[in-house]
Amino acid sequence: MLDSPARPCVPLPATRAANYGQVSRSIDRSNGSKGGVDVVVGYEYDGRVARVVLDRPERLNAVTAELTDALVAALRRALADGARAVVLSGSGRAFCAGHDLKEEPPAETVLQTRARLEAIQDVTRLVREIPAPVVAAVHGYALGAGCEFALACDVVVAAEDAAFGFPEVGVGLSVTGGISRLLPHLVGWARAKELLLLGERVSGAEAARIGMVARAVPPGEHETVALDLARRLAERPPLAVSLAKQVLDQGLDATFGEALAREVDHAVLTSLSGEGDAPREAFGRG
Repeated sequence: MLDSPARPCVPLPATRAANYGQVSRSIDRSNGSKGGVDVVVGYEYDGRVARVVLDRPERLNAVTAELTDALVAALRRALADGARAVVLSGSGRAFCAGHDLKEEPPAETVLQTRARLEAIQDVTRLVREIPAPVVAAVHGYALGAGCEFALACDVVVAAEDAAFGFPEVGVGLSVTGGISRLLPHLVGWARAKELLLLGERVSGAEAARIGMVARAVPPGEHETVALDLARRLAERPPLAVSLAKQVLDQGLDATFGEALAREVDHAVLTSLSGEGDAPREAFGRG
C-alpha cells in the first residue's frame, strides 16, 4: 500500500460542484487552506462517482510535491469510499501544465530525488490499483507530468483544442509515470519516439485520431461528457467492469499465453459472481 500522503484535499467550491448535481459526501468541508497548507486538489463523492479536481488554477494546475500528495490522497479516498467510477479533471484554464518550473528546485540527495519521482509514479500505480474505471476530462494544457496523469487513466475525454505534449527532453528532463510503456501501446513505437524526442504538442482532436485518447469533444464539453461516461460505467456490473479493466492493464505486461489464462480465470469469476443475471439485451443488439 502507498504511504498516507500528508496534504489535504477538500470539496470543490459550490460554483463548480453545481454543474455535477447534489453532492452527498466529501473528504472535508473546509475551504481555502488547512493547517497553513494551501489546498491543491478537490474531492467530491456522490455515492457512486468520485470527482477529483486539480485545483491550482493560478498556476495552470502545475505539479508540485503538495499537489502530487493531495492527488494520491484523493485517489486513495475514492478507493476507500468504494467509488464505482472516478473523474479526474483540472480547474481553471488547463488540466495540468506539468511540473511547476517557477518553483525553486529542491535541494535534495539522489535518494530524495528518487523518492520524489516515485511519489509521482504513485499516481499511475494507484489509478491501476483502483478497481473502478478512472476517466480523465482534459482541457487546455496537459503537458509533461500532466499528460502522464491523463494517459494513466482508463478513459480520456479531451476537448478538441486541448494541448498534449512531453516537453521533458527539451528542458533536459525525463518522463516518468510509466509513459515509456504506455505511450507506444497507445500511438505506436515510431510516433511515441517522435512525441518524446521532439516534444511537439498534439491537439485533443489529433490525440483522438492517433489513439492517444478515447474521444475528443467540442471545447467546454469535456467534463460533461466525462461525467456522463463515469455514470454509465458506474451502472454496469462492478466485478465485470473491474476485471475488464484489470485484464487490459495486466495484458500490457503479459505474454499472449498469460493473457489467455487470465481471461479464463476472469470468466470463471464472473460466471460465479451472479452479475451474469444482469439484463442481456445488449448481446442481441445490432
